[in-house]
Amino acid sequence: MKKKKIFILILIAVIIYTAIFLIPEKNPESETSEKPAISASTASERIDYFASHGWEVEEIAGKDITIPSDFSEAYEEYAVFQDRQGLPLREYAGKNARIYVYEVKNYRPENKKMLAELLVCNDTAIASMVYSEDGGSIRLAVS
Repeated sequence: MKKKKIFILILIAVIIYTAIFLIPEKNPESETSEKPAISASTASERIDYFASHGWEVEEIAGKDITIPSDFSEAYEEYAVFQDRQGLPLREYAGKNARIYVYEVKNYRPENKKMLAELLVCNDTAIASMVYSEDGGSIRLAVS
């Protein structure tokens, strides 16, 4: 009986040691903070994406494009802009996508018409921006 108690105590000690020293601790700072994919397969989902950030939009155009494999300087600036928003543009380099353009209904700084764009690949939002219709003298992140 005494040997059985000693065995159980040793077993418990081994389990505690393993739990404390051998099982890696989850460290939130070391984990990648990937954002979940933003579904954009339907018109409603795309409009809801903008609405979730306070933008009221109405679709005015859509066009198929190919995301360049090698980013020019201007496209690299666009990619950095998307990185800051947590959107995965870079992951889709060289792929076919569709760009949707919207008129922003609830924001007109200096009486300028504002547009919003959403780049979608494989039914996932991969890039977005709000900008003035005059060629982008005003550029804003969606989020």
